[in-house]
Amino acid sequence: MPEKKLSFEDAMKRLDEVVKQLETGNAPLSESLALFEEGVALVRRCNDELNAAEKKIKDLSVDENA
Repeated sequence: MPEKKLSFEDAMKRLDEVVKQLETGNAPLSESLALFEEGVALVRRCNDELNAAEKKIKDLSVDENA
């Protein structure tokens, strides 16, 4: 699946769908590999967004305490 500009929530929803598809074990190997690759990319993207949000919260908290 080509990477689109998904919201964080949509990326998490898609990741859930990918995991469910992989858990069924019904996909051929090549499709499973593609799904796994997509899932890894989604996890990385979501982690990056969470880390950025955490940094922003910390930065704002420091500004409030200054």
